[in-house]
Formats: sequence, C-alpha cells, structure tokens
Amino acid sequence: MPYRRSIWRTLHYKPKRKFTFLQTSYRCFSCSLNVGQVQQNKSKDTERMTHFGFATVPESEKVLKVGAVFSSVATSYDTMNDLMSLGIHRLWKDSFVRSLNPGSRLPRHDIDNKSNGWNILDIAGGTGDIAFRMLDHATNINKDRETRVTVADINSDMLVEGEKRSLETPYYKSGRLTFMQANAESMPSIPDNSVDLYTVAFGIRNFTNKQSALVEAFRVLKPGGVFACLEFSRVSNNIFNEIYKRWSFSAIPLIGQVVAGDRASYQYLVESIENFPSQKEFRGMIQAAGFMIPGQGYENLTGGIAAIHKGVKPVLKM
Repeated sequence: MPYRRSIWRTLHYKPKRKFTFLQTSYRCFSCSLNVGQVQQNKSKDTERMTHFGFATVPESEKVLKVGAVFSSVATSYDTMNDLMSLGIHRLWKDSFVRSLNPGSRLPRHDIDNKSNGWNILDIAGGTGDIAFRMLDHATNINKDRETRVTVADINSDMLVEGEKRSLETPYYKSGRLTFMQANAESMPSIPDNSVDLYTVAFGIRNFTNKQSALVEAFRVLKPGGVFACLEFSRVSNNIFNEIYKRWSFSAIPLIGQVVAGDRASYQYLVESIENFPSQKEFRGMIQAAGFMIPGQGYENLTGGIAAIHKGVKPVLKM
C-alpha cells in the first residue's frame, strides 16, 4: 500500500516552474508627450520671471511679447508717443538733446585717442528720432560734422522704419549714421571703453533685465563717458498724478484701438510706465552699475511725467 502511494505521487508530480518576465521597452507616444510637457513646465518654473505690463511672465516670453508690441506700432511710433504724452514728447526730446550738447568739445582722458567728434550709441532708438536730433545739434549748433551715431534696436521693424526715415535727412550715407540690431543687455560687437555718450529714450522700461543693460552701458562707455536716459516716470503732485493716470488707463488704450486698431499694445505701454521704478529707485540702479551720479541724478519734466537720468563713468586716475 505504501508502495502504490509512492508510485501515484510520482506519476502526479509536476515540478514548479519559474517564470522569468523579460523587461521590454514600451514606447507610449502620449506618455512621451506628457514627459516633454513636464520637462518644459519645469524649465519654465526654473526660468526667472519678470513683468510684462501688469502680468508676470518668464523672461524669454517677455522678449517675444515686447517684440510683437513694437513690431505692431513701428509705423505709428510718433503717433503713439503723441497720444501718450499729448505731443509733449517732442519738447522733452529737444530738452534731452540740449542738456547733452552733442558735438561740443570733449575732454580727452586718454592721450592715444586722437579721433574727432563724439561716438554716440543710441539704444532702442530704431526710428532714429533721437539720433537725428543729436546730429542736427552737433552740426548746426556746434558746427561739428564728425560726431556720429549708431542706432541700436532689438526690433528689426523699428530699424527698418528708422532707415526709411533717414533717407529724408542729410545723414543718409554720410558715414555719420549707422543702424544695427542688438540686445542692450549684451552687445559683444561693441568694444569696451569705446562710446562717448550712451542714450536711451522711452526704451529702457521695456528691457527684460534693466540692471544688465545698465552694466553693459557702463562697459561700452569710455571713462568720463555719459549714460543718459529719457523715460516716463512718477508724477510728483498727487492731484496731477490722479488726472494723468485716469487719462493713461482710460483714454490711451481706447485711442490706440481707434487710431491704430491695437488696444492691447497701448494697454501694455501704459502698464509698463506704471511698473517702471521711481526716479530715486532708478537712480540707485544706475549707481549700482558703477556710475557716478551728477547732482540729484535726474531732472523731472512736466511734473515728473517724464525724467532725464544721467550717470558718468568714473575716470581712472593714473
């Protein structure tokens, strides 16, 4: 009986099998898309943020958005400034240029520098508005026909507009006026200590990193060179400020829609003015870039609607 049981067990015995599952790569297209999106979102999360009007956006996104705004308003740029300042921007620009007196005799701090005339770099000056005034002043007031201006702008549409306007000036193909596309925060094509005067009018508030642009301005300026900025600013009188804000936020976007068919661009420009640092805050930023501040450092125009800011690159003592 025990023998039969052992045979029975032998006949019914089945060894336990070990199953090995081979790991094969499985490609899920939708999954890979999700992974890509997650990685993209992570890169956006790690990217530095900045202001675009009242919105907060990644720095790379602001560059594209600001570019779209100025491409949209390039052909109506003067009209835009007329609307935003009630035409007074023309007087501000004239005052800005007179205060700098381009073409006057420069103090030479370096013996090897024998060039004549000023080397002026006008940043965010695509339409040439400031450059033409600078050359007019140097030529007609100071009888200087050697001062030259390089107009630099990140926006190609603005530069095209400026080159088109230059055809109607005596400076076209004179060797005194050139246009170049450049980002004010990094201009490797411009040598250190090569510029006598760096100007930026109604442009720096649109820069992604204003402090980087100020540091770059310090780099390209010669010792004794001047940084000069004309920009919308903070109104000093409370009542006047209230009236101005009502006009800015109510009327300007509406007029932009009616005149240029572009409410959004004008809304951004109004918001960018509101976000720009106060006169004292911006003076501190200029100083932090290494500049000496002459006097108060700024001059208010029309009660502070706009202001002229200046900084001087220190002269190295021998």
